[in-house]
Parts: sequence; structure tokens; C-alpha cells
Amino acid sequence: MRKAFSLLTAIFIMLLMATVSLLVFNVAGKITKTSTAQYQREQAALLARSYTELAIMSVINHDRNATGNCIQDIDGVVNGLHQGAAAGGNTNSGSGYDVQTRIYYIGNDLPCAQSRRFNNSTAHSTTKIATSYKTAGAPDEIAAIIVDVYVRYRDPSQVDAFLANGGTAANIPANVPWVTYHRRTLQKI
Repeated sequence: MRKAFSLLTAIFIMLLMATVSLLVFNVAGKITKTSTAQYQREQAALLARSYTELAIMSVINHDRNATGNCIQDIDGVVNGLHQGAAAGGNTNSGSGYDVQTRIYYIGNDLPCAQSRRFNNSTAHSTTKIATSYKTAGAPDEIAAIIVDVYVRYRDPSQVDAFLANGGTAANIPANVPWVTYHRRTLQKI
């Protein structure tokens, strides 16, 4: 009787330890997934801030009067394959970021031949907005810029699920969603 009781106790303890191990692995997996998603969101926010500062510096340092054009787009791929330069992966496989920066100009008599001008469809016109922000004596009459930065990346959990089901990084389908972080900044020039 005593040997059977010891055997049942050992089996019960092994089942209890297996259950606790499963719970620990489940919680660890969820924590890892949450940490990865949070890391990517923070990285996207930092990239958006960096590209905003790059756009502002580019507009300030660009000689619009001499060239007759304005900087309108700054695009890049971070931590990915771009124009043959190999790095850690590519954005389609979920390991990089696509960054698109769009610059809109507010002002009167812009020297840019084909610049994007901010249009407000409400009661205010572009001229009224530009007049309120206009810097006195500015040579090119640009009062301010609006910088829109879009940072997009693939959802890592969905990419991992696709790869676990036999897919390859080269052929991730369009139904694996992009996550987009958007930052808009109004900067007086």
C-alpha cells in the first residue's frame, strides 16, 4: 500500500510541475511578444522624431532661392535591404522600417516651382494662415512648414505566424498587415 501511495504522489507532483511549467512558458511567451511590439512602437516613434528633425534641418539649410525648388519628400528604409545595401533584413519580412516624410509649405510667394502648399478647406484660407505665421523680412516668404512622417513596419506576431506555417520571408502576403506610426509637426521657419 505504501509503494502505491508513493507512486501516485510522484505522478501527481510531476503533473503539477508540468502544469506550472506550461503556465510559465505561456506567460514568458506573452511577455516576449508584448516587449517586441512595444520595442517596435518606440523605435517607430524615435524614427519619426529623427526624420522630423532631418526635414526641418533640410528645409532650413536648403537654398530655395538659388535652386528654385523645395524639398518635399525624404524617404528611407531603416535596418533593411535598400538599393543593394545588405543589412539585418528587409521591411517585407518584418525586420525593418519604411519611413516616408512629406513636407508642406505655408507662406506667400513661395520660390518653389512645384511645392506642396497647405490647403485648409475650412473658413481659413492658406493666405490667412500664412499671414499669421509669416516672419517679417523673410526673403522667400515661407512662414512655416508642416512635416508629416509615416513610419511603417510589419506586425511581428503575424510575420512569425506566417513563417511558422511554412511561409518564407521572400513571399509574405499582403494580408500580413503593416503597422503605421504617424507624426505631424508644424514648424515655424
